[in-house]
Amino acid sequence: MRVLVTGGAGFIGSHLVDALMESGSEVRVLDDLSAGSLDNIKRWLNHERFEFIKGDMRDAETVKDAVEGVEAVFHLAANPEVRIGSQSPELLYETNVLITYNLLNAIRDSNVEYLVFTSSSTVYGDADIIPTPEDYAPLEPISVYGGAKLAAEALISGYAHTFDFKALIFRLANIIGERSNHGVIYDFINKLRRNPEELEILGDGTQRKSYLHVSDTVEGMLHIFEHFKGENKAVDFYNLGNEDWITVKEIAEIVSEEMGLNPAFRFTGGVDGGRGWKGDVKFMRLSIERAKETGWKPRLDSYGAVRRTVRELLSANQSGE
Repeated sequence: MRVLVTGGAGFIGSHLVDALMESGSEVRVLDDLSAGSLDNIKRWLNHERFEFIKGDMRDAETVKDAVEGVEAVFHLAANPEVRIGSQSPELLYETNVLITYNLLNAIRDSNVEYLVFTSSSTVYGDADIIPTPEDYAPLEPISVYGGAKLAAEALISGYAHTFDFKALIFRLANIIGERSNHGVIYDFINKLRRNPEELEILGDGTQRKSYLHVSDTVEGMLHIFEHFKGENKAVDFYNLGNEDWITVKEIAEIVSEEMGLNPAFRFTGGVDGGRGWKGDVKFMRLSIERAKETGWKPRLDSYGAVRRTVRELLSANQSGE
C-alpha cells in the first residue's frame, strides 16, 4: 500500500511509520518538524520505500503535492498541546482545522481511497456517561483543542460523504510512550530533574484518566483499519484507550519511584474544581467495546503503560537521545 503519514516525524506518527514500513508499505511523510524530529524516523530516511517531505500543511499546494499517488492518508499532524488553546486559539485553529481542510481539498482532487484521522477524547468534554461510548451526545468540548478536533471530524465526515472516499476516525485517550515530548509524565520527569526535593502537580491530583501506550495505539489503529476496509461505511468512529484509569497523584508516585526519589508533592489546587488548567477534562475513560469487537485489545493497562513510559523516557535521556 502507498501511504501518506502527516505528522509522521512526531511522537505517534513515527511509531506508525515504523509499523507501516515493517509491514512492507511505501510510506511518504509530510511534517514541518515543529513538534516532530527527523531522529524519530532516521532509520528510514535512505530506504527505497520511504520518502520525507518537509512542509507546512497550512500551504495548500504543499499538501496537494504530498497526496499525489497515495491510496491512504493517515492524518496525525496537529498541535498536540491541549493547554495552548487558552493562550493561542488561532494557532490551534490553523494547526488542526485549517490543515485538515487543506488536506480534504487535496484528497477531493486525488485518487485517495481512505483517510484515517487521529481525533481525541476531548471532543466528549465532561461526559455524563463513563466509560464514554462513541455514540455519546451531545458532544460538548470544554477546550479550544477539543473544539478544533470536533470541527476537523465534522469536515472529514462531510467531505467523505460528498466526495466518495472512506474515513476512519479514532478518538484517542491519553497516548504515552517513547519519543513523547509533552504531557504529564514528560513534565514530571523534567520538574524532578530540576528539583528532586519537590514536585509541583497542577490541579488537586485527583484528576483520573485512561492512558494507552503508543505501541498498543498503533497496533489498534492498523488492526481496526484493516477491519474498516471491509465495512460498507463512508465514515466510522472508534475509541482507543484503556479499560482502567489512573490519577495524576498516582502517576507522580510512579515517576518518583522510578527515579529513586521521594519528593514532597505540591498541588496547585487548579481551577474549576481541581482541574489542571482551564479546559482540562478532569475524568476521562473511554468505552473500547467496539474496538474490542474487531479483535483488538491493549496489552498494557494504564498503570503498566505509565510505568513503561517513565522507563523509556529515562532510558532515552541517559543514552543522550
